[in-house]
Amino acid sequence: MTNIPLVNLAAQYKQIQHEITPVVEGIMRQSEFIGGRPVVRFEQAYAEYCNAKYCIGVGNGTDALFLALKASGVGSGDEVVLPAMSFVATAEAISMTGATPVFADILPKAFTIAPQEIERCITNRTKAILPVHLYGCPADMNIINTIAKQHDLHVIQDAAQAHGAAINDAKIADFGCCCYSFYPGKNLGAYGDAGAVVANDEDFSVLVRKWANHGRTDKYNHEFPGINSRLDGIQAAVLSVKLKYLEHWTRARQALAKRYEQLLAHLPAIRCPNIPDGKNHVFHLYAIQCENRDQLRSFLVDRGIQTGIHYPIAQPFLPAYASMGHTPQDFPVSFELQNTTLSLPLFPELTEEQQTYIVNSISEWYAKQGAK
Repeated sequence: MTNIPLVNLAAQYKQIQHEITPVVEGIMRQSEFIGGRPVVRFEQAYAEYCNAKYCIGVGNGTDALFLALKASGVGSGDEVVLPAMSFVATAEAISMTGATPVFADILPKAFTIAPQEIERCITNRTKAILPVHLYGCPADMNIINTIAKQHDLHVIQDAAQAHGAAINDAKIADFGCCCYSFYPGKNLGAYGDAGAVVANDEDFSVLVRKWANHGRTDKYNHEFPGINSRLDGIQAAVLSVKLKYLEHWTRARQALAKRYEQLLAHLPAIRCPNIPDGKNHVFHLYAIQCENRDQLRSFLVDRGIQTGIHYPIAQPFLPAYASMGHTPQDFPVSFELQNTTLSLPLFPELTEEQQTYIVNSISEWYAKQGAK
């Protein structure tokens, strides 16, 4: 039976196993488990890749957001504007600081935060804007930074799905602090939890590193109560190997995305991802919008095709934020997205034969619906 996963990490590992095994064994021999040369090497390499001066490796992407918020002075009584559609970690990190997440709706085609909605959400308690580069598509950072400057707000980018994304050839880190997740399924994924904060401001970066390491720079000189969130040596070594392949993998994702668009063009019930002008979309996910999403998904499962829904419940409607009393009318675009989005298999090792089978299966299902 055909079996096409949403993500195929095993196939990726087979390609680079000959490099991964020696570096992991090297960490074990050298006992550089926390910090040390492997972490420093990765931080330097990833900062350079992002066209940034500083990279602070941390425990995971959620911590990266939290640490960047704390280093920006966000805390109890503050508000942070963020898009309604994202993984819960975006809002969760704000809540962890004691601040209040203020949700804004998203653009109907790019699915990133709508700048006009940001303006509507700003109050005298607003401290920061937290745009998300959803699915790998950069948000409108020029406009967002202009709004932030007008209102004297910090900008912290959630780049958990956007490794290598750019706007008019400028890496997104050029527009300010970026927070990355290296969760295994990401475009650049570790073999466990890992994350990073990337920035160009030295004082800010020093403060992030202090927050991540018990509020200290020297071993026992704790300046304030921080947290424990550090990138470990094994994950740093794995990420250093995989970073060399990231551009190649990104081009493969983009080629597959373009082919999906071509193959699905004959289906009016399918809306393919829109790529705004000047945006380098890195396609962490290939999320289509479709009619009768759940029925189509069940049909594809029967055909051995795994899909995903990112995300089935927009952040304002999660039980965690139900007390805020939001309604679908508050976020019509996000509400529609949660009911129509379907992520198709997308990974660099996906073959054209597999992709054709996926699209033919989708076409078959819609043809049957038409026959009824």
